[in-house]
This record gives sequence, structure tokens and C-alpha cells, in this order.
Amino acid sequence: MKRGTQLGVIATLSTLGGTLAQWTEQSWASIEPSKDLAWVQCYDGPFECGRLQVPLDYSDPDGQSAAIALIRIKANVSTDSAEYRGPILFNPGGPGGSGVELVHSAGQALATIVGPQFDIVSFDPRGVSRSTPRISWYETRVERELWARPLTMELNHSSDSVASYWAASKITGQLAAERAGDVFPHIQTDHTARDMLSITEAYGREKIQYWGFSYGTALGATFAAIFPDKIERMVLDGLVNIQDYYTGTRKSNIVDADNTLRWFYKDCHSAGPELCAFYDSSPEAIEQRLNRLYNSVIRAPVPVRTERSYGLVDYQRLRRTLFLGLYYTFDTWAVLAAGLAELEAGNGTTFYKLMESDPFECSCDPSEHAFDSVGEAEITIACNDGAVIPESVEEAERHYKDITGESGWGSMWASVRNACSGWPKTPKFEGPFSGNTSYPILLVGNTADPVTPLSAAKTVSQNFPGSVVLQQDSAGVSDTLSHLYQCTDTIASIARSPALLFAQLLQSVNTS
Repeated sequence: MKRGTQLGVIATLSTLGGTLAQWTEQSWASIEPSKDLAWVQCYDGPFECGRLQVPLDYSDPDGQSAAIALIRIKANVSTDSAEYRGPILFNPGGPGGSGVELVHSAGQALATIVGPQFDIVSFDPRGVSRSTPRISWYETRVERELWARPLTMELNHSSDSVASYWAASKITGQLAAERAGDVFPHIQTDHTARDMLSITEAYGREKIQYWGFSYGTALGATFAAIFPDKIERMVLDGLVNIQDYYTGTRKSNIVDADNTLRWFYKDCHSAGPELCAFYDSSPEAIEQRLNRLYNSVIRAPVPVRTERSYGLVDYQRLRRTLFLGLYYTFDTWAVLAAGLAELEAGNGTTFYKLMESDPFECSCDPSEHAFDSVGEAEITIACNDGAVIPESVEEAERHYKDITGESGWGSMWASVRNACSGWPKTPKFEGPFSGNTSYPILLVGNTADPVTPLSAAKTVSQNFPGSVVLQQDSAGVSDTLSHLYQCTDTIASIARSPALLFAQLLQSVNTS
């Protein structure tokens, strides 16, 4: 459930100013992990980085350790000031999303939202990117590219796609078991929740302040269930149904996905032909127009050549691009509409570029691409967390049938569970999934969210007495970053200014 902006795995690196040496991604190895959280200046700008030593297995605290990579932007007030409110820990989603990437790319925007009195802090979860040991199933980048890149999320593009994806999952499961080593069974959400407590305590705090997006809400809810007395403030933004997540079915994620697409039809029609290039006489007519386009690219995929690469806009690429476009409506819908109109006319360039990948180049220095394995971490976390599922192809086909009955986008979402069809058996987190927290949790949801529906916020709220659901009437993924400046009236009703949003939302939970 990665955020639709697709922040990416590798940051655009900069040169540090002043007398500092150049910081590269390889510089992370120069930070000695320690139990006492120490910070060094990193990247270009107001960033500090550190590596926290934690137990790989919390039941064996003196055994093998892991190193959690952290990044922060310090508050603009002194830690001795009465105005200082401590750290807010963020998670961008995933599973497997990089918190280092989040703060490096959007940390200053987050600081503007929450105000100068907080430290902005995030981390790469255990097994992910800069945290070590790192999950990786492939011995070389070439192996990863040859195997992983051709796999598609859309399982409705051929008659054997479900069976083929099921068979491929058998191989990935074998690779994961053989190559991930001793770290493998410890890459789970409940372990990461314990890491968050370790981060909080290393910061000198007893209770957490946390803001999680998408999968980050499952992580936050897990923390709240395990450590209900350790909540100072918590915002869960774009909810995942925690019990559905841990059972591994994941069907509840997409119950509003069809409605999100209908919202696109409605908005396009309301905008008119001058603002929406895919306009038609009614929302229903726009839907019919898109269905005709589906049939067209099935019959004749559109070839595209750009300055960087070449390829096809076929059915599965069209579907995946549309699905990701449902995440961030304000950023993408006008471009999607233009791309659809151009594709209808035989020009697939705009649509192709929306998901264009750089051509593969084999680097002379493998360490340059040490963090390419985020996809492996995503599947590892999800499959290690979820209940064991039957391994048969019949089970994969049954799940595909069930989930496509939930939504027309089920043909894409089925791959999330079916990726675990051949997964090695690991110990599972059995709960708790609820708790009476030391401070009420705020849960945020949209009325038309393609992957984190409002119903999930209401369901999770029932697990945490006193929690409050903030409903936003809009389409797209429900996270504050994507809608803050488009929802002035909603924000104004909660906080006097964007800088006070986080503090006032949290301070108002008891009376909302």
C-alpha cells in the first residue's frame, strides 16, 4: 500500500555545504550503531542521521542486533524551552516504505504543518533500505531485474495470469527462505513496533508521539495495542483494518476503490471540457468511454518511444497507472484525463511517462544500488505478518474470484495476498489488536479512498476506547499531506493555522 506519489527507494544525493565531507548513501556505514542514540549531520540541509542498535529478537536481548537508520529535522526551539514538544515519529506506509526518504524529501513540509516546537523524526524499518541487516533475496541487480521487473500486479490481463503469478510466488518464497538468513523471521510489524518504543526511549521519552500513513496506521495500531500506556499522542492517517491485515485477506482495503473512480468521472464531468480532457456528456458516458479504451488497448497496445526508453501502453499498464492515479487526486487527475484522451487518439506518450522506469544499467559498483531491495522488504513484512494461506493454485484462484467480487480493482489487489502463496512458515503475531490507550487516538479517513477506506477507520476506532474518527469528504488516499492545502475549510475548523494542525488535533481529541 505504498503512497501514490511513489517517493522511490534512492534519494537524489546532494553535496553537504561548509566544511563537511560529501555525504553519500554509503556514508551510512560510517555511523557506528549505538544503544545511546547519537546524531551526525547528513545530506544537504537541516538533516541529522543516526543508527540505533536494537535486539534483532526482543526475546533474546543479548543476542544478535539490528541497526535502525534514523533521520530528523530538529525543532526550531531549544530543547530547554517550555515550547519544545519533543519528537514526532513518522511512518510513510508500505509496508517497507522508507522513513529516511520521507523526511529527506518532505520533512520540511511536515515541519511546516506541525510547527516549530517538534522534532521531525523517521526511520527505515528493520530489514528496509538503510537499516541492517537488510532483506534481499537476490545476489545481483541483474538477477533482480530479470526476475522481478516483468511481474505485474494486474492479474486480469491473460487467462493464465493468476496461475502464473501463483507459480512465481513459489520461487520468491524459496529465495526468501534461503537467502534472507537468520534475520528473516524477525522482519515483522510487531518487531518494528518494539523498535519504535526503543527509539522513543533512546530519545529520553517515556511515551510516543506518532503520525502514520496507510500501512503506518497498522504499525501504529499494533504499537498502541502492545503498549497502550505508552501513547502521548497518535494520529493514524488513512486506516488499514488491522485485523484484516493480520489475517492476510486484505479484501477490506479496496471496498471504496470503485467509488473513487466514479468520483473521477463525476469530477471530470463537473470540470467541463476545458479543464478535463476526457470530458463527456455525463459521468456514465465517461465510464463507457474508458471501457471502450480498455477494449482498444487489449486489441492493439500502443507503442511508445521516449527520450529515455521505449515500451507499450497495454491493458495492464493502463490499469496500473489508473489505479495509482486514484491515490493522489489533486496531483494526477488532470494529467490522467489528458493521457486518456491522447491514448484514445493513439498517442500513449503521456500515459507511458507516468510510470516510466529508467533503463537498467549494470553499475561497476554494486554498493551504489544497495537499497534497491525495498520490494523484497515489502513482501517479506506483509507475508510474515499475515496468516499462513493454503499453497494450492485453487486457493489463489478462489481468492482472486472473491476479491474481484469486492471491487473491479480486485484483479490488481489479489496479487498482494497471492504473493504469499509459497511463503515459508514463520511465527505470527497473535495480538492483542486493541487497547485502552493512555491518550485517545485520532483516526483520519476519506469518503472515497481507493486502498484505506473510511470504514477501516471506524472499525479500528472500536478497538481503542475514546478514539475519534475525523472524516474528510474527498477522494484519494486519506493522508493530510495530500489534501492539506485543498481543504482549507476543514483545516480551519480544526486549527487556526497549518502550523497548529498537529498540536490542536491532538489536544482536541477528548472534546471532538
